[in-house]
Amino acid sequence: MPIVQMYATAFCPYCVRARRLLKRKGVEFEEIRVDQDQGEMRAMIQRSQRTTVPQIFIADQHIGGYDDMAELDQAGKLDPLLREP
Repeated sequence: MPIVQMYATAFCPYCVRARRLLKRKGVEFEEIRVDQDQGEMRAMIQRSQRTTVPQIFIADQHIGGYDDMAELDQAGKLDPLLREP
């Protein structure tokens, strides 16, 4: 299973939804809290070119935020990304 990383804050509703979706799929992920470390916020912005959370990466591929991930899931394209080596 590829490495999944999610830049997030504690109480952002979209972060909560993203966590639920990933957990429902049985996916282990690394959560990088940008509300606790400004350096991580800068790294997220540089890496994703976005300033909002969550920002989700699967195997170093930027998926986007929760809405983007949910759209991939609805289209049946998320599970294959989660299975790739």
